[in-house]
Amino acid sequence: MALLETQGLRARYGEIEAVHGIDLAVERGTIVALLGANGAGKSSTLRAITGAVTTAGTIVFDGAPVRGMRPERAARLGIAHAREGRGTLSEFSVRENLALGAYTDRDAARVRARRQRIHGYFPWLAEREDQRAGSLSGGEQQLLAIARALMLDPKLMLLDEPSLGLAPMLVRGIFDLLQTLNRDEGLTILVAEQNAAIALAAASHAFVLEAGHIVASGPSSELLRDDRIRQSYLGY
Repeated sequence: MALLETQGLRARYGEIEAVHGIDLAVERGTIVALLGANGAGKSSTLRAITGAVTTAGTIVFDGAPVRGMRPERAARLGIAHAREGRGTLSEFSVRENLALGAYTDRDAARVRARRQRIHGYFPWLAEREDQRAGSLSGGEQQLLAIARALMLDPKLMLLDEPSLGLAPMLVRGIFDLLQTLNRDEGLTILVAEQNAAIALAAASHAFVLEAGHIVASGPSSELLRDDRIRQSYLGY
């Protein structure tokens, strides 16, 4: 059963339409990759899902149509969005960044328990809670962004270009973590990524975007075997 479905989803920045009628489905408990070159519309698609840009079309989440989606409503429905560029609040501490991730939950005991569970995945966060987020390395900031999204206890995580600016070894570690979260927590993940090879290795299904349109989709294993798709759209 699909946790998220979009039909005719469009995203607009003023007079410029960046996403042109996208239909996609993300099955519950899976990792799905959104692939394409820079400017293909990946980030705009994620922003449209949360209502962070002007949108049109239909969004169905957890079996119910959502009208008038906005970022805060998306968060309250259980959609966490780790944005491109890591999105940590650099002047805030690690602790404060994590607290902001749980702003929709007023149950202090539940938030503490969630923080302890997240420390199991990111033990270094517990040791560096007072450190300013902006002083972390790029890889650490990306992990903090993921940890902050997990503080929402989401049903769906939207992750935008997690490999951006990071060394290959760090990228591999991040995608290993996503697979662990998917396996152990049952977390559903939609990840927008330019690094097609590593995203397809982690995902069960993928959609390929070009100029705001879906030009290919299917099981990751099939896309990896399709020479036309690999050469034309995936860049390897």
